[in-house]
Amino acid sequence: MTAVTDVCVLGAGLIGGSLLRALGPDRAFGWNRSATGAEAASADGFHVSTDLSDTLRRAARADALVVVGVPLPALGAILDAVAEHAPGVALTDVVSVKGPVLSAVRERGLGARFVGGHPMAGTADSGWAATDLDLFRGATWLVAADDDADPATWSRVAGMAVDCGARVVSSTSADHDSAVARISHLGHVVAEALASAGGRGGDLALALAAGSFRDGTRVAGTAPDLVRAICEPNRDALLTVLDECLADLTAARDSLAGEGTLGALVDEGHRARRAYEEARAERGGAPVSVTPGAPGWLGDLRRAGAAGLEVRPSG
Repeated sequence: MTAVTDVCVLGAGLIGGSLLRALGPDRAFGWNRSATGAEAASADGFHVSTDLSDTLRRAARADALVVVGVPLPALGAILDAVAEHAPGVALTDVVSVKGPVLSAVRERGLGARFVGGHPMAGTADSGWAATDLDLFRGATWLVAADDDADPATWSRVAGMAVDCGARVVSSTSADHDSAVARISHLGHVVAEALASAGGRGGDLALALAAGSFRDGTRVAGTAPDLVRAICEPNRDALLTVLDECLADLTAARDSLAGEGTLGALVDEGHRARRAYEEARAERGGAPVSVTPGAPGWLGDLRRAGAAGLEVRPSG
């Protein structure tokens, strides 16, 4: 696979900054809104500027792959700047919801060389201080396979993800958003509810809290504004799974009240967790090789993604 030689990262927070670290200062440069973050990155040897237009012009000259790593509320302004200063660059993102990003990119006429992305990695911390060279190692990185995906850009995004040690899976943006509502965004909402329940128990409850509370509330430590930026743009898909979860909890509550048992929820949840563990254990197989741009390549990517299979561009 051809190495990605130039990557421009817009936003040097946890994800964007970790991407800079994973690729190294010889292969990646970037921009950050906060001067404090840019200075911290620069002190660690990375080329991170607070001048967005200058950074984008540099990306255009180098034909760098531009990675948008800002929260969704800031996306529009960043894409406007890309459209003004570097409209022809290859473009991807690391935002946690894909449909709204795709729509915003297309609205600005930037879709010709855009392929969405989402590394399934992160912590509850933020900023350059939270960045980690190995954040993406072993993680799954979604590289979108929408109808107008550019084959060359898809290869570059997938190659970048592999170079960071990630496992590439592909799907449409809509299928991605439906899936992450179930395995990520719902988890944020449930963690907030669980943390609130523990907090209402007072000092004794918090003193007794141990592993299940700690693990179940980990993502509730994420900054509230970031949680809103992650979850709220995926409203429709999240509402669907929230309704399912509330129905499950209501059924368990009614069963406990009427029969003294939590009913089917515990058994079903246990089976689902075991299935997840088995799927993780089976990930060691050879990736599915796909030739971007070949007849039927997007369908091949989507079928592999629906089966949870890793994919790699051939060649």
